[in-house]
This record gives sequence, C-alpha cells and structure tokens, in this order.
Amino acid sequence: MDKSKIRNFSIIAHIDHGKSTLADRMLEITGTISKRDIQPQFLDKLQAERERGITIKMQTVRMEWQGYILNLIDTPGHVDFSYEVSRALAACEGAILLVDASQGIQAQTLSHFYKATGLGLKIIPVINKIDLPQAQIEQTKEAMMQAFGFKPHEFGLVSAKSGEGVKDLLNKIVEITPEPNNNNDKKLRALIFDSFYDEHKGVIALIKVVDGELAIRPLFLLNSEKSFNPLELGHIKANLEPTALLTAGEVGYLATGIKNIKLCQVGDTVTFYDPENPKPVEPLPGYSPPKPMVFADLYPMEPNRFHNFRNSLEKLALNDASLFYQPTGSAVLGAGFKCGFLGLLHLEITQERLSQEYGLEVFVTTPEAAFEKDSEPWAKIEIFTPQKYMGNLMTLCQNRRAIYKNTEYLFSTTPTSLTSPTEHSDYARLTYELPYAELISDFFDELKSLSSGFGSLDYQFLEYRKALLCQLDILINGKTIEPLRRTVLVEKAETTGRQLVERLKDLIPRHQFAIILQAAIEGKIIARADISALRKNVLAKLSGGHRERKDKLLEKQKKGKEKLKKFGNVEIPQAAFLALLKKQG
Repeated sequence: MDKSKIRNFSIIAHIDHGKSTLADRMLEITGTISKRDIQPQFLDKLQAERERGITIKMQTVRMEWQGYILNLIDTPGHVDFSYEVSRALAACEGAILLVDASQGIQAQTLSHFYKATGLGLKIIPVINKIDLPQAQIEQTKEAMMQAFGFKPHEFGLVSAKSGEGVKDLLNKIVEITPEPNNNNDKKLRALIFDSFYDEHKGVIALIKVVDGELAIRPLFLLNSEKSFNPLELGHIKANLEPTALLTAGEVGYLATGIKNIKLCQVGDTVTFYDPENPKPVEPLPGYSPPKPMVFADLYPMEPNRFHNFRNSLEKLALNDASLFYQPTGSAVLGAGFKCGFLGLLHLEITQERLSQEYGLEVFVTTPEAAFEKDSEPWAKIEIFTPQKYMGNLMTLCQNRRAIYKNTEYLFSTTPTSLTSPTEHSDYARLTYELPYAELISDFFDELKSLSSGFGSLDYQFLEYRKALLCQLDILINGKTIEPLRRTVLVEKAETTGRQLVERLKDLIPRHQFAIILQAAIEGKIIARADISALRKNVLAKLSGGHRERKDKLLEKQKKGKEKLKKFGNVEIPQAAFLALLKKQG
C-alpha cells in the first residue's frame, strides 16, 4: 500500500459537541455506509453509549475519499478510559479538534488537545454546528487561535447534522494530516489499540502496523509473551474485509484465534514468532496492563439466577479485558462476584450492560478503592477550569487530603460579545496528588457543581502509599452486614462510622419492627442510630372498652414485633449502597 495515500486520524471533542454525528456524515459522504443503512451514532454500538451520549467502546473504520484511505480511529469519551484514548491516539498521525460554535472551548477540549499534542499529532481545528442561530463562529475561532495558536486558514467549519462543510473537511484531512512513516523495511511491530471477542475467531485485535509488513504466519505478543497462529487479517469498513497483507502505516484487524482476551491487551505489540529469538524487537512504548482501581461485589437480584449471572459476566468479560472478577459470597446476599473496575463509570456501564444485553438485574455493594494490606492507591489529577472557579476547586482538593503540586495558566481570551464563563475567563490547570478513596467518593460530581459544569478532570494511577487502615463494620440488629463493610483510615474511622449509620437511618425504610444500626471497629461499637418501628393502630376498631383490654392488645403487638425483629429481614435498598459514597455536606 502506498503510504502517501493513507491518513490515520481521530476526532476529539468535549461531550455533546457532535463527534459521533460528524463521524456519521463522513461515513455517509464517503459512501462507506449507505444513507439507507446509516443510523445516528453509527460507531456507538452499545445501547449504553447511545443513552449517555458518550463513546465507551472505541471503534475504527476505513473510508475511501478521492483516491485516499482515511482510517478514523474513534476514542472513548470518559476519563475512566484515558489509557485506551492514549493508545488510540498513538495509532494516529492527526486529530480533528471539534468545538461547538454555540458553546465554545470547554474544559475537556483542553484536556484532549494536550493529550493529542503530547503524542505529536497534527491537530485540525474544526468548528461545528455553524447552522445554529446562536452559533458564534468568529468569536469561537478567535478564542481557539488564542488558546491553541491556530492560524485562520487551518479551520474547518461544518454542520455535522446537515453535512455542510464536511466534504471540505475531508479534503483538509488529506491535505494536513501527515502520512505514516515508511517503515516497511523494518522488522514487524504492530500496535494493538483495541480488541473484541468473536465466538468463531477468538480475540480480534484492532491494530496499526508501525513497522514492517503483517501477513498470516506465526505471531508473538511481546508483553503477554504469547505465540499464536492467526486466522485472518484485513481492513475494517462496514464489515470486516479480509486481505493477505497489511503494510507499515495501515490500520486493520487481526483475528488471533486466542480465546482469552486478557492475553491480547490494548497497548501490546505484535511481531513475528521466532522460537530461537522470541523477542527480536523492542515493544512499542506506552504499554500498561489494565489495573482495576475500584472494587465492588455484584450479586444477582434473584439468587436462583446465579448461573445465568455467572455466564453473562463471563461473556461480558470476553469483550472487556479491563473487567476483573472472582467468586465471593455473603450470608445475606448469597453467591456473587467481587469485581474490579477502572472507575465508577466503568462499574455503572457494566451494570447497565448486564441489564440491557443479558436481562439481569444485579445488586452492587458500595464501591471501594483498591486498598492493599497497609497502603492505599494515589492518583495524579489534573483539573482544567476557568480561573474564576479556582478557589472553590482548591478548597475541594484540600478537604480531600490532596497534595498540591502545580498551577499552570493556559491562555487568556476576552471576546466581549460572549457570555459563557469558558469564553471570557482565563483557564488554569491545577495539578494535585489525591487518594483514590477520595476520588471515587463523589469527587467528580462536586467538581462539576463547584465549577458550574465547566471544570474537567483527568487522572492516572500514581503509586501505593503507606496508610493506617482499619476495617469498619456495619451491624443491623446485631448482625454484621458484609456488603456494607469497608476499609477506612484509622483517623477517620469514628467520624465515618457516625456518618454511615446516620445516612443509613435516612436511607432504610421503616419496618414493622425497630432497627438498630451500629458501626464497629474490631468488635468495638463506635456509633449507633435507631429506626423506630411502624406502629399499626391495633386500637382503631375499639371505640370503647376497658383499659385492660387495650393493654392486652398492645402487649400482644409488642411480642409480635419482637418475633419479627428476631426472624425478619431488613430490606436495604440498592440506592443506599451507592448513596453512601456521597460526602456529607
């Protein structure tokens, strides 16, 4: 394949700026998908993606335009999947930076820009939704020039919805995006930037050939140290189209025949297998195995459906190498699985997919950071925000045990005709180190609230640090509830225990018997709250009568409640477990 005719690019944008719609128009205009067959958000295959308006599982597609091959490599749209974003961008030479003309630059625009430029990509600035009555094209263009240093002639102006300007943008991609390096004469190295599972072909890896040529012969995964005989390779259009050879610079797929997706992970390097020299080349840089940072136990709502639940989770994991799971059990909830996730969104998406794709409703215990015996995980976080919100966000970080590292002022722009804070305020990037336990505990929601929705967060795992930890148990009517057990800092144990029992008091509905809530550390009760019983008016039908008769009925009711209290089950709503993550105001 002639490298001068290949363009590999991605579209990066803030949520709801029109990334998926623009991809739809490109597929339609290039004839890759017929207008009859295309549907909105064509590359977003999952129901959860369509409902949330974000990309969760990246996709790639090969388009042909004016004699050129355009490989669009889509990226996930949430910080939980930032590693997958970096690997997808590493497979590109260029990126479209898409900005909504009615909203202007927003925080995630900045985050994506710095990630793409850090990988050396050529950026094409594109302003979308130019047909809207409230579109402010010139002001948005001026802001982007001041923010990122773009020149006036570099901009593309489009309406992804109507298709206006998209043909010109396709031509601009051909003109501006660099062609891949001509490395055909080197030993084979191909980057895996995504994978999924096929029942017949095993793991199908989406790859970019960086060096050399890829053909059907024994191959080797450098990081997994796994050799395999591939079944098929080819290009990705509307469907998978087999071919005999992929050369340096090309993007395509590789049907590995491997049955375990965890052996074929994002970021790994594929080369030819030589039993005498299994590592003839150095792996491509940037590989990092998926590391679960949030753990929660999942149980089927109907215990008799456990086998269905297990099979469904196994099938789901075939397409999600980041999902960790192992059997667990609870005296209260029965058999289940302890699962590890990249973050809270990853957990929520897994729960939604089990419901939508497999018809299974699951009970999720309170998520918790991935603690080790005597240490806790920390993250490096970067917050992009208009300067007017800096004070609020710095206070938030200080209250969450964060360690301040740096403030960087990014740009200044003051167009007088725009009213949105992001369009007339200076931006800053705040860098902190923060414990994961604080990060998953309502941090993102508070950040959005304190920045009026304009703040954005990026984070990555840093290291484990020593911490004095203890196990906090929650007891209901004297019985320890394992799903409510959590690991906490010793210094915060009593405060956390009091908060938890008070919150549970509000979250658990009243029953026909009194409920005693207690928090304990190593068997020592440190907090208590009581939920009074619902009292049925057993005297309602008695219009008169002796006092002795009334007392007899009340005593009978009391004994009945005592029995119910002893043998009855307290119903804890699912919402209580996730609500316990909320910080107290």
